[in-house]
Amino acid sequence: MSLLTPAPIANEQSYLLSFDKELLQLEVIHGFLSQTYWSPGIPKETVARAVEHSLCVGVYFEGRQAGFARLVTDYTTFAYLCDVFVLEEHQRKGLAKWMVQALQAHPELQGLRRWMLATADAHALYAQCGFTPLTQPERFMQVHQPTMYAAPANGQH
Repeated sequence: MSLLTPAPIANEQSYLLSFDKELLQLEVIHGFLSQTYWSPGIPKETVARAVEHSLCVGVYFEGRQAGFARLVTDYTTFAYLCDVFVLEEHQRKGLAKWMVQALQAHPELQGLRRWMLATADAHALYAQCGFTPLTQPERFMQVHQPTMYAAPANGQH
C-alpha cells in the first residue's frame, strides 16, 4: 500500500513532527513503553513489529525523539490509537495533542467510521481531540492478557 505521507512540520518551539519511520528511535520508544502501565516489560522485538505494521508519528527536538504515537488501522473504516507518549522533559507543550491531531488529519485516514483508544489517565487530552466515552460499552468485548510480557516465575522464556 502506498500512502500519501504528510511532509514533516515544525512548530514555534522548534519541535519537528514526522510520519517518517526512518526517524523513529526504537531504543527510546522501547525504553519508554517497557516502563508504562499498559505494556510493562514489552520486548524490543515486539515494539519493532508493532511499529512496522502501524502508522506512526514521532516528535523530535534537536534530532532526538521527544514523543511518539501509533495507530493500528485498516485506513478505511477503523483506527485504534495507542502507545501515545511524550518524554517527561518535553511534556506540557501540547506535543501529544499535536501528534493525535496530525494523525486525525492524515489524508489516508479521512472518512473513518470509528476511532478508539484506551487510557487510564488522559481522558481530558483525548476529549480535546473529539474522543468521548463509549455510549454503549456493553457492545464491546475484549481478550485482554495484561501479563503477556511478564517474565515467567522460574526465569525461563
